[in-house]
Amino acid sequence: MTARDSTETERKYDPGPGPGIPELTSIPGVEEAGEASETSLEAVYYDTGTLELAARGMTLRRRTGGVDPGWHLKLPAGPDSRTEIHSPLGQPDHVPAELLDRVAAITRGRDLSPVARLSTRRTTYALHGAAGEHLADFTDDAVHAVPLRGTGPESQWREWEIELVHAGPKFFSAAKPALKAAGAVPSAHASKLARALGGSWPEKKATGTRPARKKGPVRDVVTGYVGTQISALLAQDPGVRRGDPDTVHQMRSAARRTRSVLRTYRPLFDKETVAGLERELQWLGRILGRPRDAEVMRRRILANLDTLAPAEASGPARGQLEHELDTTYNAGYQHALTTLESHRYYRLLDALERFRDAPPAKAKAARKARKASARFVNKAAQRLDKAHRAATKARETPGYDTALHQVRKDAKRLRHAAESVLTIHGKRARALEKTSHRIQSILGDHQDAVVARDLLHRLAAAPDIAPGTAGVYQSLIEQETRTATNAETAYRTLRKKARGRRV
Repeated sequence: MTARDSTETERKYDPGPGPGIPELTSIPGVEEAGEASETSLEAVYYDTGTLELAARGMTLRRRTGGVDPGWHLKLPAGPDSRTEIHSPLGQPDHVPAELLDRVAAITRGRDLSPVARLSTRRTTYALHGAAGEHLADFTDDAVHAVPLRGTGPESQWREWEIELVHAGPKFFSAAKPALKAAGAVPSAHASKLARALGGSWPEKKATGTRPARKKGPVRDVVTGYVGTQISALLAQDPGVRRGDPDTVHQMRSAARRTRSVLRTYRPLFDKETVAGLERELQWLGRILGRPRDAEVMRRRILANLDTLAPAEASGPARGQLEHELDTTYNAGYQHALTTLESHRYYRLLDALERFRDAPPAKAKAARKARKASARFVNKAAQRLDKAHRAATKARETPGYDTALHQVRKDAKRLRHAAESVLTIHGKRARALEKTSHRIQSILGDHQDAVVARDLLHRLAAAPDIAPGTAGVYQSLIEQETRTATNAETAYRTLRKKARGRRV
């Protein structure tokens, strides 16, 4: 049985001093409160030695009793909501691999071990509406907590909770008068585990940055953008480990975006720190690029093959192409998985978060964002202009494809630079981002055609090629040549329209 995901939306309350519970049917919309249902729950919570999960609002437990025994990993999913990933009980002290993968980018090689044991006597009341719909559950919990690392004394408390079932978030507001009348107040603790660990509970780890402002420091443009990309890296990491579609591409894109913006704004920060981050991001992007490029090439070439005559499309060429590209993809993907388990990768994540939270900024990074950022973005635009002139000179030479590829890379850097200042420069930045993205896409198609053509030439030259297959490869080569030519024409047309755009 594999892990399954669900979303829970709930609020916790500290009850009043009396032994009773709120008048639940006084809550607007609640027609009936079901009979009390009692159960006993035993849960052991796990975390790293430095409570990395807790610091990010995550909890991992193994719980017995109740209607859903098993391993539960809870991740933040917005106000009052958390995503819960449930896995079967399995063995104690053996966290399921599928849950470990979900938090590997957070734990970063650190071991998980028990931090607390909670025993809960739970009484649940199902709350139903006029049509019998199950709106929510009200639970009255008596909790006994035992920290397991000598971090504090045992404790016990009473806690109320409302968990939505089919009701919307407005139910919490509707329930407020009934709860207040019973002496309840919103819980001062984020979770039962937070209350159990008391003073050992870690400070919340930053997951974002201050938004950049026109009159704020230009460094906020960079740290804000980098912070967004760090969140993307952490969000895509579990999917890459599971082999989810498009996650390798999205993770690679986040690494590239980060590197690109660091390079654009490099003069604002310590040179060695930024150079080190760029180098490691390039390493990660290159490794993720191997399976991604093979995936793109496979889709592209096989789609072109399907446009040929049925006999050609289903002949020996298809098997050879699938074998070649599948082998490349599988080798690249396995290398990527190994990389995501490496200390080098985890050190990179640590270094990126240090940069986001405490950037090694120079004095000029404090300059006002509007004017300072425009200078860096426009410099990236000038760099693209220079690459275009070099490509124009290289036409009709063997280096033309390489020159166009450089234009594409510089267009991508400009696109990312423009993205970083969308809130600062508005429409001008959006227009620049849109144009550079279009150039990047057109020349990306050109570069893919060049790479595909080289691959097809190599396969066509193999000494053991099947009879008739060389002709199929030649047809595919001609298709890629036409694609490359059309991309060149489209680029030149777009370039005339885009010349001189700045923020």
